[in-house]
This record gives sequence, C-alpha cells and structure tokens, in this order.
Amino acid sequence: MTGGHAFLAAIVGAALLAGCGTIRTRTDTLDLLKPCTHKQGPLDAYCGTIPVWEDRQSRAGRRIGLKVVVLPGARRGHNPDPLFYLTGGPGQAATQEAAAIQRSFRPVLADRDIVLVDQRGTGESNSLACKPTEDEPLKPNLESALHLLRGCMERFDADLRLYTTPIAMDDLNEVRQALGYRRINLYGASYGSRAAIAFVRRHPETVRSVVLDSVAPPQMILPLHFARDSQHAFDRLAAACAADAGCAQAFPNLAQRFNQLLTRLDHHPEQVTIRHPRTGKLEQVTFDRLTISGIVFQALYLPETAAMLPFLIHRATEGGYAGLVALSSEGVGAVEGMSMGMRYSVVCAEDAPRLDERTIVREAQGTFAGPGLAKAFLKPCEFWPRGEIPADYHTPFSSNAPTLILSGEFDPVTPPVWGEMLAKQWRNTHHIVVPGIGHGATPRGCMMRVIRQFLTEAKPAAVNPGCAAGLQRHPFFLSYAGPEGNRP
Repeated sequence: MTGGHAFLAAIVGAALLAGCGTIRTRTDTLDLLKPCTHKQGPLDAYCGTIPVWEDRQSRAGRRIGLKVVVLPGARRGHNPDPLFYLTGGPGQAATQEAAAIQRSFRPVLADRDIVLVDQRGTGESNSLACKPTEDEPLKPNLESALHLLRGCMERFDADLRLYTTPIAMDDLNEVRQALGYRRINLYGASYGSRAAIAFVRRHPETVRSVVLDSVAPPQMILPLHFARDSQHAFDRLAAACAADAGCAQAFPNLAQRFNQLLTRLDHHPEQVTIRHPRTGKLEQVTFDRLTISGIVFQALYLPETAAMLPFLIHRATEGGYAGLVALSSEGVGAVEGMSMGMRYSVVCAEDAPRLDERTIVREAQGTFAGPGLAKAFLKPCEFWPRGEIPADYHTPFSSNAPTLILSGEFDPVTPPVWGEMLAKQWRNTHHIVVPGIGHGATPRGCMMRVIRQFLTEAKPAAVNPGCAAGLQRHPFFLSYAGPEGNRP
C-alpha cells in the first residue's frame, strides 16, 4: 500500500504555509528539538532525535534514534493537542513528507502542531532501506530483487524481528511523552491507518480523536485481497469506459480485450525492446501477466493514472507497451524512498503467517492479477526474520475514540468495505466514501476542510461531507494528448 505516494502526487500544487511559533512543552524537552536545517526539513519547523530501546521488552542492549519533525501551528497554544501523522507503505518515512504536509495541511496548522516521526526502520530512524544499484534495469526480475534483499538483510545493523507495528507504536507513545503532549490526535493513511489502530488499542487514554484515510485494519491480510479488490476497481473502470461515449467508441470491449491480452501473454510472454523513460537507454523487457497486472494495479491507485488505462491497454493489445512502461515509472520515486527492510519486517511477522498458497490461489480466482502478484510480494518472507506480535493484534476491538474514516470510491487496495468494517466495530465514527477517486481521499476536493472541522470539534456526527458530492471520475484519455486528444 503506497498511500503516501498517492497522497504526495495529488498535493503538489497546494499553497505553502509559513508556520510560526516556538516549541514549548510541559517538560524540559526543548533541547530535544532545534530549528531544522534545510537538509532536515522545512526551515520554520523543529527537528530532533529521540532515542528508544531497540529491544523495548528487555530494555537492554542498544538504543536507536527516531527522527522527529514538528510543524508548529500558527496559534499552537489554542489547541495543545497535536496531530501525529502516520504515513503509508509499510516503509515510507513521515518526515520526508514534511514540506508537502506543511502545504496541504495548512488549515490544521492554523491552530495545532503536526508531529512527524520516522517509524523505526524508515527514513533516519535506523533505516532498513534496500536500494538497488544505479544500473538497476527497468523491470528487474524476481530473482534479482530477492538477491538484493538477501544482501541487504545480511548488512543491516538491526534485529529485524523488532521492527513491527506494535513495537513502533510504543515508540510513538514514548515520543509523545518526551515532547510533553498529554493527549494527541492521530492521522493514519493506508498502512498508517493500521499503525494508528494499533496505537489506539495500546494507548487509548492518550487519544483525543482519529482520522483514518484508506483503512487497512489488522484484519486485512497483506497482500491476500489485492487481486480481488483491484479486480473490483478495474471492473468499475471498464464499466465507466463502456458508459462514456468517447471511451466506448475508441476502446470497445475493454475488459474482454484486456483478458485476451493477459491470456495470450500467459502462453507466450513477449520480449520487447523499450527505451527507458528516465535514462533513455534501450532495454529488453519481458511482458507477462505479472508485469502487466503490476502496472495496472498501481495505475488504479490514482484517478489521473487510471484514466489513462483504457488507451494504454488498447495500445498494448496492438503490441505497443511503451506507454505502460512509462506509466509504471511514475511510481519510481516512491519505491526508491521506501524502506523495503522495514516493510518485510512488518509483513512477514504480521501477515505472512496467516497465509498459505492454497488460500492465495482461491482468493485470486477470476482476477486479472491472479495469484502471481501476492506470491511475488510474499516471496522474501521465506527467508526474512520473523518477529512476534501480540496474540490479540488481529482481533477486532471496540473503541470510543471519535473517528473520521475516509475511503476512495474506486480504491484498488483499501476499498470502502474495509472502512465500513471498522465503522461497525468502533462506536463513535463517521465513514465518508469520497466519489470519483482511488487511494487517498485527504487531498481531494474539500476533504481537508472536513478534516479541520472534525479535529476542531471531535464530533463525527457533526461532520458534513456534502461538499465532496460533486467529485467525479477523471475523464478518460483518448490518446497521448489526453481526454480531448485525437482518437487513436
């Protein structure tokens, strides 16, 4: 779940907030935070490192430093409870999004702080990043990716069993204590929603309110439902194309032709020479079901990229794969910033033990992705060290915390069904399904205004989401020129 990538892609044009104020806490922790340098974060923010035990249970051995960035509210004394921002992945670093969050969360920063913490294993908190070499091919095969991960695993200076979500949420509570905040508000996006739910379970007395965007509750087993949920999103895309005069005329029978393409590639994968869209080098890429389904899966995250799929699938059925490859390169920045080591410390401890091949194959029947996407995703768990998680971690629980839940109507990875599941389990919620969008509702339309209202009152029932009703699916591309371009 790369919710952070989807989030950043949608807020590039937001206005810059010049925050003001100083960091004052109820304890003498001012020395922990200093004005950020330009390499650390926004110059009007405050940065620091808070040490925690790597082995929290034994409280022995070594400590690791957690990078913290605090974006101060303009009238921060008005609301002493900050918003702790938990990002997606798993594997993204919250502080790397500081400048973008400062711009997009301007309404929230009017009267409260926003606190960003690089979760252990990400960013500058004893990073478990595993970056490919500069000559990494456009589409590395699975074996080369696994070889890279094995090498990183052997080089990491960390006990990889200790980088799970529950441990990280105890870290977060220690950061809260160190900064002197008594109660906090939580914002969790995508995987960050799972982390926020874990925090509520472990430290409920410290939580004033919760905002969850693109909910991934602990009951969701990564990546078991990726094939099912992305198929549902694609079916709705194909239906929308069929109902659109321009799209239907240009790309008739989209779903059928896509299925025929994948079936053909199942029997005869195609090797195509393509110019790398970033380096300009010519490379040979093998196109099979796994390659195509991975690109389509990622493209469904954002309405802007999903709108290109009918045209690009049409081109692929005629042997033109360059457009799909170029589309897949749009997510390269997010992948390069991802801590793959932290991701597998989470997934291999929290999800993989609940899966077997038979279940994966059963759940993927009749989907464009098939079982290949999930199998490839889980392959590193065959050798990755596995941590322990609490016995009740996956058990549903009830919470009274005021909670605003946001879901994208066409989300291929955390569709509204997961948000609805949590809304039924918790007692004080409001679930908003935002029309026309995929993964990541917060930066769309008026949703930031809705979030600001909710944080001010902490009353889910009082939230009015009517301003989002006019959002619609992005118009389909009919050519490389866009929705209004000449039809192919």
